[in-house]
Amino acid sequence: MDTEKKRWKTRTKAAVAAVITAAAVVTTSAGVARYFTPDQYSVTRGNSLEWNSGMVSLRGLQDGGEVCAGTSTAPENYRAELMLFHSIPIKTVQVKVMEETNVVLCGRPFGIKMFTNGVMVVGVADIQGETATVNPAAVAGLKTGDIITEVNGHAVNRNEEVAKAVEESAGQPLQISFQREHESQTATLVPVRSKLDGSYKAGLWVRDSTAGIGTLTFYDPATNSFAGLGHGICDTDTTELMPLRNGEIVPVTINGVVKGKKGAPGELRGYFNTDVPMGTLYANSDQGVYGQLKDGSAQEQGLVGDTVCVAMKQEVKTGPVQILATIDGGEAKYYNASIENINYHDTESSKNMILKITDPELLNETGGIVQGMSGSPIIQNGKLIGAVTHVFVNDPTRGYGIFAENMLGVCQTVEETLQRQSA
Repeated sequence: MDTEKKRWKTRTKAAVAAVITAAAVVTTSAGVARYFTPDQYSVTRGNSLEWNSGMVSLRGLQDGGEVCAGTSTAPENYRAELMLFHSIPIKTVQVKVMEETNVVLCGRPFGIKMFTNGVMVVGVADIQGETATVNPAAVAGLKTGDIITEVNGHAVNRNEEVAKAVEESAGQPLQISFQREHESQTATLVPVRSKLDGSYKAGLWVRDSTAGIGTLTFYDPATNSFAGLGHGICDTDTTELMPLRNGEIVPVTINGVVKGKKGAPGELRGYFNTDVPMGTLYANSDQGVYGQLKDGSAQEQGLVGDTVCVAMKQEVKTGPVQILATIDGGEAKYYNASIENINYHDTESSKNMILKITDPELLNETGGIVQGMSGSPIIQNGKLIGAVTHVFVNDPTRGYGIFAENMLGVCQTVEETLQRQSA
């Protein structure tokens, strides 16, 4: 009898321990899911709102009942419960219902000519004055990364305009208006007469334009709107996003590849083969560059590729993918790769997934991801899921990618802005 009681107690303790362990696992899983899942989701109307093999799902909420999410009757915006295993609430999220969007894949290189809104301070320097060495810019409080927009109330957009205002000041104080981390500020700068050449100087190095090569990701044939790069154009000295005043894109011919290796990223080498623009830039954002192709440019430049649907972020899975890239003067080609990791939480980043190149041909030609391939489309299960954005310096076979949903969102915002301006 005692033996039977002992067995019963042992089994009871084991069962209780199992329940406690299971509860702890569920609680931990829900907590992890709460942190690593975004607070906002976009879904295409009529599609399933389950992913990760049904482990995570959305249950729509609305006053008076439950929303049949993803159906034709669902509202454009609603709240939903993010569910784990269809039964454990994780958190309340916002859902936006979108119509399915089809775009034309590009994967073709393009040249970028961009002029800044204001001039960017890329450095400050000491000036040897007639009586002492001084740094007028530093004394005024200006720093690398500041964007000068006005001098004495006059807008400036070119380096020459700043230089002229400094020289004509004859050493009198200049009122400088500038942007620092998106905040408007002012400073008083007193130019110094150089002992070396007798001219007045501000101790400023400034930049008003940039040019480079990237890859066009997609365009919308209905509006001619395009998206490229997947990351913003930043100043090479400050690493700050360059404010766009105006810009254009031009055709490019790739005529060589510098193969990437550990510690030394490779690059596509090419040249602008014409000064005739194929499109206009309207936005330079953290998620890429956006604009509008000129009528007929897509056909003239051979951008008429496969038309595919844009996937939402929750549709992206780890595993095999293809990227569409151009690494020589020929056509864009598909190359094999794999998604190793996905960051669903940081949706504003251009580093939403980790990509590994597995294609022997691409590895042989480039060593993996090289500069100039930024913007190359990533395709999974017949849908556009993202674009290549960065390469790992110490492992060129790996790099980051951005969600296509992010790029589509910026592209549509630019379209809406242009429509309002033309109305």
